[in-house]
Amino acid sequence: MTVSNLPPLVTVFGGSGFVGRYVVRALAKRGYRIRVAVRRPDLAGFLRPDGYAGQIALMQANLRNRQSVERAVAGASHVVNCVGILFESGKNGFDAVQDLGAKTIAEAAASAGARLTHISAIGADVKSASSYARTKARGELAILEALPEAVILRPSIIFGKEDNFFNKFAAMARNLPFLPLIGGGNTKFQPVFVGDVAEAVARTVDGTVASGLTYELGGPEVMTFRQCLETILRVTCRKRGFVSLPFGIASLIGGVASKIPLITPPLTADQVTLLKTDTIVSEAARSEGRTLADMGIQPTLLGNVLPHYVVHYRPQGQFTNTGKAA
Repeated sequence: MTVSNLPPLVTVFGGSGFVGRYVVRALAKRGYRIRVAVRRPDLAGFLRPDGYAGQIALMQANLRNRQSVERAVAGASHVVNCVGILFESGKNGFDAVQDLGAKTIAEAAASAGARLTHISAIGADVKSASSYARTKARGELAILEALPEAVILRPSIIFGKEDNFFNKFAAMARNLPFLPLIGGGNTKFQPVFVGDVAEAVARTVDGTVASGLTYELGGPEVMTFRQCLETILRVTCRKRGFVSLPFGIASLIGGVASKIPLITPPLTADQVTLLKTDTIVSEAARSEGRTLADMGIQPTLLGNVLPHYVVHYRPQGQFTNTGKAA
């Protein structure tokens, strides 16, 4: 019998995305061989320098094509699913990606004898009025049916250099005289650093945390939507007013924006629906030991990271007098 001295192989679906690239980096530092499964490998070459020569391989895979998923999983000891979408586009709808796509990955991993880590989201609920939250929950159920020992990670809103929340509103603050407080700005978040989420994934691959559990990942601070926007204004040295936007009007605007072709909608009606529910770590997760701290990870403060990647939104960039606001 031939015994391989090669490090274990981990397949990462969506490894070129916001969270995925940090997951790839965290796994590469640990010495794993990594197969990055993405729809466009030609656009994912930037990942290769995160590892040594040959450590990170790119492979084409589409969650709507079962055979491509099975090829990507073949030979892997662990599979990580980072695939998720914030809005629907063409054939990449919530059902296809977050429900059926997750099911396909789980079934392929089970057939290959691989373990699985799946990134979901706090708020996933089969009874939710949000299509995003419903399909996230259905994807979780499909995964646990195929692989009961899978680990599911539910982060709150994720921040980091490439995020789609703090960057979006920092850009709005640069270009608009006011910022919208959707639903009055009272929705609560628990922003979690993308690097901490990636470390959590890596520890599930290491096998140092309990399997078969759903962990809820939140940062050290609970902040309202308004407090998040106030933090952005303070860090970017901007003076802007707030306009309260009722959920109904925001939903109407989001619905119209979603129908405009060839643009990425700044907001969708489904995202407005999501904002009606707080996105914070539950008391059950804290009491049952299913948090970042229980995984041995000290959550990173937003204030320690945000200024470093939104500095270019300041009036004079890094040369702005931080004692003054424009």
